[in-house]
Amino acid sequence: MEKRVYEVWKGSNKFFLGGRLIFGPDARSLPVTLLLISVPSIIFCIFVARHLRHRFSPYNAGYAIMVVAVVFTIYVLIILFLTSARDPGIIPRNSRPPEEEPHHDSSVPAQAGNRHTPGRQFPRTKEVMVNGMQVRVKYCSTCMLYRPPRCSHCSICNNCVERFDHHCPWVGQCIGLRNYRFFFMFVSSTTLLCIYVFSMSAFYIKVLMDDNHRTVWEAMKESPPSVVLMAYCFIALWFVGGLTGFHLYLIGTNQTTYENFRHRADNRINIFDRGCLSNFDEIFCTKLNPSKNNFRALVQEEVPRPTEETKAEDVGGDTHLKIEVDLENRLDLLKISEQHNIEEGIDLSKISQRQNDEENDSRESNDPLRSTLEADSIMGINHRASVTMAMIRSDPEPSSYGNSSSEIAADSHTNSTVTIKEAGRLFE
Repeated sequence: MEKRVYEVWKGSNKFFLGGRLIFGPDARSLPVTLLLISVPSIIFCIFVARHLRHRFSPYNAGYAIMVVAVVFTIYVLIILFLTSARDPGIIPRNSRPPEEEPHHDSSVPAQAGNRHTPGRQFPRTKEVMVNGMQVRVKYCSTCMLYRPPRCSHCSICNNCVERFDHHCPWVGQCIGLRNYRFFFMFVSSTTLLCIYVFSMSAFYIKVLMDDNHRTVWEAMKESPPSVVLMAYCFIALWFVGGLTGFHLYLIGTNQTTYENFRHRADNRINIFDRGCLSNFDEIFCTKLNPSKNNFRALVQEEVPRPTEETKAEDVGGDTHLKIEVDLENRLDLLKISEQHNIEEGIDLSKISQRQNDEENDSRESNDPLRSTLEADSIMGINHRASVTMAMIRSDPEPSSYGNSSSEIAADSHTNSTVTIKEAGRLFE
């Protein structure tokens, strides 16, 4: 059965609705964030906004206080969902290393489960041009790619994310190129919601003081939920309000949270700053690029890159054909060698006959041992040639596929030459 991309995803993300929604591995913290926003809003509507419905007599404007609170809360929750349930800008990881010239290091041992060949090391960094300046990008051994500028690998989600800002546990997702706009809108909207609830709760305390001419403490005792909401919003404002101000500064200078801390430590120059207005326009008015991942697509099997092992297998596939060709070549060489040995035998017999005719009968009769040794030597040479041919016939398979027919012919010619030289020395 064919699987989809989200089913075999190597990152730590969690998918819902058949891969239509993608969350981070800590998505369980998202319900906590929902409760921290929705529960105070519900308390505000019940214990504060409900009592202010008729405080503005013209056109019953007091109802607007509750309507604004409900609509604003729903808006914040939608922005939170858009931030946490979308692809933040994940760069698809490669299934094989890039087409680069690697550095081979024999001292690097092979690691278990590592897809790289042992000792094959890619340059850790390389230089690219950005806005007319050289920028150093790093090689990610997990995703097997050179990260684009402003990209970083999130250790929590186990993905390389474009324009990586940070990983936010409150939304359960990485903040990157494709959801940073929504993240800022969520933080800033939450800040405004806190200010609104705090203001309306304080206004309700003031109304209670004016109606019955009570002191602040008496009014606070009459409406404890208002006091709790004011305290809660005051504390939350230090967090979301400070976060909103910090990201306003980052947007104005075209930085990310990750770059801000890294550049501050390394004293680097920000080459992405194009001016305050242009930086805001880039964040809020630029069209978002579509996701580079189709999580619902069917997984397609990739053709493996030819390696040394596959090349050896391809060579081994033609083994039988090569054996047959080598056998035919050897048979031809055997015939040539036999013919050559016959001719050499005829020549040797002629030389022997000529020398025997020239020698004196007395020398031949007086030195029978020499004649016997010469005959035995000639017979031994012929016997070695016969044994060599028999060994070649008994070895039908070549000892090495790299040996060619030219090498065998050279060996036969060498043996023949040695035979002639030995015979010549014997008859000197």
